[in-house]
Amino acid sequence: MKLLQLSPADLRRQLAGAGVWMRTGPFSLRIQSRLPDIADGLAQLYGQFEVRSAQESFADFHVALNAPAGLRRWVKPQARFFFDGQQPFRPLPRAQALPLLEWGLNWCVSMHAHQYLIIHAAVVEKNGRAAILPAPSGSGKSTLTAGLVLSGWRLLSDELTLIDRKTGLIQPLARPVSLKNQAIDVIRQFDADAVISRSTHDTMKGTVALMRPPRDSVMRQHEPAQPAWVIFPKWEAGASTRLSPRSQAQTFMFLAQNAFNYSHLGVDGFRVGSALIDRVTCYDFRYSQLDEAIAQFDRLADAH
Repeated sequence: MKLLQLSPADLRRQLAGAGVWMRTGPFSLRIQSRLPDIADGLAQLYGQFEVRSAQESFADFHVALNAPAGLRRWVKPQARFFFDGQQPFRPLPRAQALPLLEWGLNWCVSMHAHQYLIIHAAVVEKNGRAAILPAPSGSGKSTLTAGLVLSGWRLLSDELTLIDRKTGLIQPLARPVSLKNQAIDVIRQFDADAVISRSTHDTMKGTVALMRPPRDSVMRQHEPAQPAWVIFPKWEAGASTRLSPRSQAQTFMFLAQNAFNYSHLGVDGFRVGSALIDRVTCYDFRYSQLDEAIAQFDRLADAH
């Protein structure tokens, strides 16, 4: 059963009660919340995802988002994220409940899914080959990711690249794409049919909104992909679209420093990271025009 098959009333009732069981990539979640913004956000962004009875199904992660009791319910209302009954980070303003859910789910995966080497990077796929896109905040990574998946590339993840430690393949985790600040209007203008949540202002990342993952990406979220490229994107005003080779050693060091569990995995983290670098071609990428950037990525994919 898909989440979109639940009526709004049923969705809210289940969320407020035992919770909603949902599958995202290799993980199962049980989400419980009495906040209307969470029910509305799930309906808008997760309609194609599989759901089951939360009372009858095992879940990898049990999470809840609710308001504090007492005066905080009315004075400067807040939202609190719980994992297995514990609160791993501080509450945020109630208006930030939906982004808090996404950030919290990323935290759950990055802190616990050690069957993967987990790199802080977006990843997209075309023609069976995946491009890993690591980059710091403000680089245009999410803008480029959104543009690519709205143009025929498959979304594997916007934030977490999951490298299977046994096979070296990339496991999809196709959840909503997080857009920030100017990127929100850029993507709305790029594709008027893109489904994007309302903007949330004054977060720790500025203004954020979430873009619904394409249906095909969700339907294929159990289909791993072969890593082919590691590409470091950087948006620069007025820059010409340029793809330039990058050293494998430099790329390995960056990925190791930006892997959530590289140190935790020890020698095996080095083994998996080294094997990944041996399988990919590494590039730096500069762009200012999204259409030109997508055309360059298409040429790269078609060349293989």
